[in-house]
Amino acid sequence: MKKKLAIAGCGFLGGIVADAYAQGLLGDYELVGVTSRTREDAVQAAGRTGSAVCEDTAALLALGPDVVVETASVEWVRENAEAVLRSGADLVVISIGAFADLEFYGRAKQAAVESGTRIHLASGAIGGFDVLQTVSLMAKAQGLEETAGIETHTGCKGFMPTPVWDDILLTEQKTVFTGNAKEAIATFPRRVNVAVATSLATTGPEVTGVTMHSVPNWQGDDHRITAEIDGVKAVVDIYSKTSAIAGWSVVALLRNLASPVCFY
Repeated sequence: MKKKLAIAGCGFLGGIVADAYAQGLLGDYELVGVTSRTREDAVQAAGRTGSAVCEDTAALLALGPDVVVETASVEWVRENAEAVLRSGADLVVISIGAFADLEFYGRAKQAAVESGTRIHLASGAIGGFDVLQTVSLMAKAQGLEETAGIETHTGCKGFMPTPVWDDILLTEQKTVFTGNAKEAIATFPRRVNVAVATSLATTGPEVTGVTMHSVPNWQGDDHRITAEIDGVKAVVDIYSKTSAIAGWSVVALLRNLASPVCFY
């Protein structure tokens, strides 16, 4: 029996998931409904997939999905994650920055425990969660000190609507942020899902280091993640010209969940 699937957020990333379904790449699922902040996006996604257009999350949950994919926003996760989990649906999250708030993260986990549901954090633009978690587990089990962090090079224009913007970024490469993941999400609420994801897989938002470099005329993002203990060092280095890899990571996660052979 196919699992019922729903998508919240039908922009660029949600559109990738919807198109993958239309192409037959999610054959173990039935896409029952979609919703989006921009209704026209939801209408288009529904038209490509034969699913229902839902005006809000409540209408989406009324369809009884087994899995809800979030490709909407940090705000959507904060407002809807607990309701989704308590409805009996698993939640696939791409806007992992919402969980930099550890109190909210704890409430979401508790909702999942009490409802017998699960939160699945999509690897997004970075990946490597398996090895990062393994290093952290070794640190805890052996009482070792662990250091973890993420360093990102990205185009300057993405910093225009943020507190660090300066016209000099148009012509000069500059380090615009150094701190921890919790501080990063407060400064760049829409840009550091990857940093928060790294922190949750390793040392936590208040410890994991984040360094961000602005580069003139740069396209895409280059992330280098490091987790290190005595005797082990893991480095994950990924460049992506667009955010498409984040959408496809959701597709890969859904396929893995339904597969008799799982990759971790």
